[in-house]
Amino acid sequence: METVLQVDNLSYRYGAKQVLDSLSFSVGAGEIFGFLGPNGGGKTTAFKLLSTLFACRPGEVKAFGLDLSRDGITLRGRMGVVFQQPALDRKLTVEENLRYQGRLYGLGGSVLGQRVARDLGRLGLLERAKDRVETLSGGLQRRVELAKSLLNDPKLLVLDEPSTGLDPAARREFWGHLEILRREQGMTVLVTTHYLEEADRCDRLLILEGGRPVALGSPEELKASIGGEVLRLKVRDPQGMEGKLSKDLKVKVLRVGDLLQLEDPKAHRFVAPLMENYPDQVLSLTLGPPTLEDVFLHRTGRRLYEERS
Repeated sequence: METVLQVDNLSYRYGAKQVLDSLSFSVGAGEIFGFLGPNGGGKTTAFKLLSTLFACRPGEVKAFGLDLSRDGITLRGRMGVVFQQPALDRKLTVEENLRYQGRLYGLGGSVLGQRVARDLGRLGLLERAKDRVETLSGGLQRRVELAKSLLNDPKLLVLDEPSTGLDPAARREFWGHLEILRREQGMTVLVTTHYLEEADRCDRLLILEGGRPVALGSPEELKASIGGEVLRLKVRDPQGMEGKLSKDLKVKVLRVGDLLQLEDPKAHRFVAPLMENYPDQVLSLTLGPPTLEDVFLHRTGRRLYEERS
């Protein structure tokens, strides 16, 4: 597979605070590559660096064989970018927003008109072309943002939390469009997200915590790295039972908030002993395969959505 993006030892500081620390990875042509992590994990800083909003220092980033620090202007012409915050003029129509963006790319005349019509058609927006953006739902507005990013025929699409604020149905629809672009246009997609269901749709993931890479691989590989099954328990006294169960069951038990969790290739074998020996403690339990949140917990010792103290 052709390498579209190569990142080596990318780091970044805000003053004295290290927000990215030694990121190294590559992205292949036609791949959907995701950054997964909690808020404050470094995803948006990585997005700003890779979309040329920030200068790379230190570290090296090459896209299409060009150095991001030296060839940023050239590379911007080959990228499409969707920001987390809306970048639409709500008082203009859908078509006017695209035409304005196209002129920023240096497009005009019949070429611009053809591309506006093409990208509105790609995203099912032709019937809304004359509508003001402020009249559209959140999901439709994000589709307009995506249509804007396609006008320059990018080979690499970079998106920062593109479905934040959308309901689950609108998120699924938006991701459906990304997968169509990848499949039909051969586009490479780089996306940041904190939604587990979106991360599961990526070909590969880089999981970040505190600006540091903690895991890299396909969702299936990362979940398989835990192995077996995950058993979660709700008990009356999680603090007291954590050590007791670790000792009695001879398996590591983690306290995750008000729950206890254990990972084992055959975790189901603990269900009967738990119900028989601790009937006054066990309030409920769930058993299932590992999730990406389990991977994050396994690698960092904390939950993906856990608030920092």
